[in-house]
Amino acid sequence: MDIYGAVIDNETRCVHYHTEKDIIAIKFKCCNRYYPCYKCHEEQADHDIKRWPQEQFDEWAILCGSCHTELTIRQYMNTTCCPQCKASFNERCTAHYPIYFEQSAHEE
Repeated sequence: MDIYGAVIDNETRCVHYHTEKDIIAIKFKCCNRYYPCYKCHEEQADHDIKRWPQEQFDEWAILCGSCHTELTIRQYMNTTCCPQCKASFNERCTAHYPIYFEQSAHEE
């Protein structure tokens, strides 16, 4: 799986986010490419971010950097760790959901 952006290790950490729990990459709807974060996308892509619509939250769009298992957006949003390897995800990433995923009116 190709990961684009300023990746610094084989668990998808990047120069912007590199704590022990920063181990996911997100497939961006706009270009179908995995990036560790929106900042990496902004630095390398030549287009704006297109958010995943709610009706596509069952698409495989999250990659666990620890075991390289793909998760659906819905699976990712409903867990705090990888269902395969149990590696913990950064719970603060929820603050960035509106960048990646369309939110219902009460969530924005």
